Amino acid sequence: MARWSVRVDPVWSLEAWRTAARLALRHAVAPDQLDWLQGEDISLLDAPSLPALDDDSVVSAEAPIQVSKTFIELAATCLCHRDPQRMPLLYRMLWRITHGERSLLSNPADADVLRAMALSQAVRRDTHKMKAFVRFREVPGEDDAFIAWFEPEHHIVDRVAPFFARRFAGMRWAILTPGRSAHWDGQALSFGPGGRQSDAPVDDAREELWRTYYANIFNPARLNTRMMQQEMPAKYWKHLPEAALLPQLVRDAGDRVQEMHDREAQAPRRRIPQPASGLPVVAKAAPATLDTLRDAASACRRCPLWEPATQTVFGEGPADASIMLVGEQPGDSEDLSGHPFVGPAGQLLDRALRELGIERSALYMTNAVKHFRFERRGKRRIHSKPQITHVNACRPWLMGEIENVRPQVIVCLGATAATAVFGAGFNLMANHGRWHVLDDGTRAFATVHPSWVLRQTGDAARDGAYQLLKGDLQQLVEVKRIR
Repeated sequence: MARWSVRVDPVWSLEAWRTAARLALRHAVAPDQLDWLQGEDISLLDAPSLPALDDDSVVSAEAPIQVSKTFIELAATCLCHRDPQRMPLLYRMLWRITHGERSLLSNPADADVLRAMALSQAVRRDTHKMKAFVRFREVPGEDDAFIAWFEPEHHIVDRVAPFFARRFAGMRWAILTPGRSAHWDGQALSFGPGGRQSDAPVDDAREELWRTYYANIFNPARLNTRMMQQEMPAKYWKHLPEAALLPQLVRDAGDRVQEMHDREAQAPRRRIPQPASGLPVVAKAAPATLDTLRDAASACRRCPLWEPATQTVFGEGPADASIMLVGEQPGDSEDLSGHPFVGPAGQLLDRALRELGIERSALYMTNAVKHFRFERRGKRRIHSKPQITHVNACRPWLMGEIENVRPQVIVCLGATAATAVFGAGFNLMANHGRWHVLDDGTRAFATVHPSWVLRQTGDAARDGAYQLLKGDLQQLVEVKRIR
């Protein structure tokens, strides 16, 4: 059996991996016949490199290679991981998908899928840590120039740098890591080799201001040292100016809470004045668009869920979609990625839609609650059902989405979504799949949430639950216009 090798450079590049994987598929090279080489790696069995595609004698006459957007996004994330087996894993999954297992990603229990999801989640967590813990320090002697030092666990610099370019577009900066560096000159983003920590400034005057500000906003009544240590790993402490303050702030927290408790209540010193008579009438603000709603929701503080969550997860899809799917709330994967329905439940939903011939890209997908509510169990974040107060707090965002999209049909996935759309007292299991007409004339029905299907115990129960979900969604096939 012939054995081949292929090299990927840079090792985190989706395009480089896709080119190599496409070449291997065209040559019909099975996963166990291929050595994936990175950097200075050599093939253990001295396997030759795959020949170029112009050698017609070995090219396999296969159909064009087509995979889902979900797989491409998963591959792009996994490639940033440092696991040396990530490339063989992804190629093995690609081989299976292109050789009869088209619905592979819809099986969350598959060993390859589970491993890829674990790698992807690790990269997303590392991405979140970089966004949270990078600290820029001013370069001495230069105007508006800053450098940050960071030590990521994975190859995420190219992935995260555009975030900083958008957030700090008005200043010149560089992020140095041991293996890669990113530079922003105010106009363009560029990348280079890694640096040393000594290349970054040790301190600057602004950090003293930051420490003063942090000490004053520190709330001892909400102190949770266990969660702080989970969310702020020790490896990042040395880069955070506020870390030096924490031991003293923690020691003094009990006394400060007692002082707050003993302090006499004070009457408000400022009152909002009554509007003066005779003032000109202010023109009514322009109606909110999906973009303005999304921006406003990103800063929402209507309920406490925003604080432990990574970010707001707003709806996505065509602004004129004829069908809107409303779920309960983001899960762990959605919270980290910022996109709705990308975790195991979303993959199960994708499978049902695909089997029904419904394009996900034609749907507007959102949730009744825009932040992830969870409980900590060790290092895991376990989904916790949102309360009615959370649903009510997010209602303006959901109503704004419905008013802008104006869908012909709304599908509520789960009891929480049904409560948000139909009101309290809606019995999901008694009314699933039944059409209702909302006050504005929109047709709507409710069905079970895909996560409920995944929670069923035993293959028979899970298959029955899946058929219930798919049977309800079958009604969407009859909707005349799906864009």
